[in-house]
Amino acid sequence: MQPGAHFAFGDHDTHGFVASFTSSMPAHLARWYLEREQFEPVPGEPGLYRLSEPERDGPRRTRQAVHDLRRHGYTVRADIRLDPAVSAGPPRPVRPNGLLERRSRLARAAAGRTTQRRITPPTASAPAARPIPPKPAYAPTVHLTASGGGQSR
Repeated sequence: MQPGAHFAFGDHDTHGFVASFTSSMPAHLARWYLEREQFEPVPGEPGLYRLSEPERDGPRRTRQAVHDLRRHGYTVRADIRLDPAVSAGPPRPVRPNGLLERRSRLARAAAGRTTQRRITPPTASAPAARPIPPKPAYAPTVHLTASGGGQSR
């Protein structure tokens, strides 16, 4: 293992995806981190941890654990296919959802001319302002009725 490395990740013939830690890392802290990343201790192998349920997207989960530990500032050594800095994950399948086609149609429509927009300035003058109605000669009267539920003054 590299000097100064805290963790090492790799493939094991029997246990699948495994991780271990060096003496520069406190055992209780290394155990805590590895268990949070879904690694479990291998019985009879002190300091060796295996990925739980490796058939459930094991390479990606191991790369994610390497990435997470590096993000926390630890030095991690990993096999080439498990190192997110060196290897890329498998390409994701592209599902056509029509979004690109819709966006390109909208872009073409926005760039093109339309009959709704005026190409030449209007020739008619601006409409005249509406006249203000005259004030009424009388003041309207409002009749208030007292309701039966309230108190009188």
